Amino acid sequence: MRVLLAHKFFNITGGAEVFFHKVGDALTENGHVVAKFASNNEGVEVDWSELDREAHFVDYKNGSILEKGLRVPSIIYSKTNKERFKRMISDFQPDIVHVFSIFTTVTPSILDACSEMGVKVVMSCNDYKHICPNYKLYHHGRICLECKGGKFYNAIKNKCCKDSVSFSLVSSLESYAHMYKNVVFGNVDRFMFSSEFMASITAEFLGDNQFKYSILRNPFESPKYEYSTIHEDYILYFGRLVEEKGVDVLLKAMSHLPQIKLKVVGNGPDEEKLLEIKQNLNLENVEFLGPKYNEELEPILKACRFVVVPSLWHENYPYVINQSFAYGKAVIGSDKGGIPEMIRDGEFGYIYPAESIENLSNVINELYSDESKYIGFGRRAKQWSDKNFNFITFYDNLIKIYEKVLR
Repeated sequence: MRVLLAHKFFNITGGAEVFFHKVGDALTENGHVVAKFASNNEGVEVDWSELDREAHFVDYKNGSILEKGLRVPSIIYSKTNKERFKRMISDFQPDIVHVFSIFTTVTPSILDACSEMGVKVVMSCNDYKHICPNYKLYHHGRICLECKGGKFYNAIKNKCCKDSVSFSLVSSLESYAHMYKNVVFGNVDRFMFSSEFMASITAEFLGDNQFKYSILRNPFESPKYEYSTIHEDYILYFGRLVEEKGVDVLLKAMSHLPQIKLKVVGNGPDEEKLLEIKQNLNLENVEFLGPKYNEELEPILKACRFVVVPSLWHENYPYVINQSFAYGKAVIGSDKGGIPEMIRDGEFGYIYPAESIENLSNVINELYSDESKYIGFGRRAKQWSDKNFNFITFYDNLIKIYEKVLR
């Protein structure tokens, strides 16, 4: 099979790019021919293959107000990328096109290209941009579903995109344009979601009969990670330090648990605010380690007692839980998005109400104090993870979806 993959960035900036490249790896390893279409906005060296093509990148962050304004039409619907993608389809002759996050950079114009060229399309959604102007269904410290029913003007009213009227206006116009052109839901033959939650919230916004979907879990090779029998005297948070991740709630919970140590790995725009909370609460039991990746993160994760995922927004299917389970670490997570689908309360860890400091401190204390429980949860999580998250299972599920679309 010849498969054309399209995503906004080629270089890895987060979990969405990992997903994009892992799909390509799984297909290539099983004998399929893969080509990729993506932009490179970082000015870094990119290892393009002979089949890959670079998408035109529209810089919407830099420049004068006039320059940004003139770029808006290309941010919403890039005619340049539509033509580039049509040429790529003509040259590569794919059996199917698989798109990922294409909004704002590549833009859904390439979906019209697929339709005009008669190629079937599947789309993996790793965030909520297909229904929400700001990707997250969350802004200013709260869950928000106000754009349901195509009421995208609420994005402007709430300044939900970067707390900016101008960004929110453009994002709202983008969503209206895509809705009225029916460029996404009119061209995608099947959507793929990692969590049942994302499928259900999409149906809540659009109606059950407006789209077809399949569940495709994260491409993650759990068996390659060695089960850890080390459980030192600390718990761990690792991830971005941003408002929606709920690290402030975790710090406040730790103020009730001076006997328990927390290590925080990561950085982000909320780092200074969180350090201030630590200082104000005199949290001598909390240590910020800064960002750690791959080999630097591994020993810290392998040695913790368990991991906490205190998200306040509707996380889709977070990779941090995949990574934790792969090492045999139990996880305490909030009740948001796809998190409860992964953790299974009382089996692999605990689920608690997202904003409840009291509930979070109670479950941390309970699990930390019971060695047999956090070891047992972690062991069961590892067994489940190895069975359900490996490239054989992922590839089999992916190909079944492709074949269903191509029938």
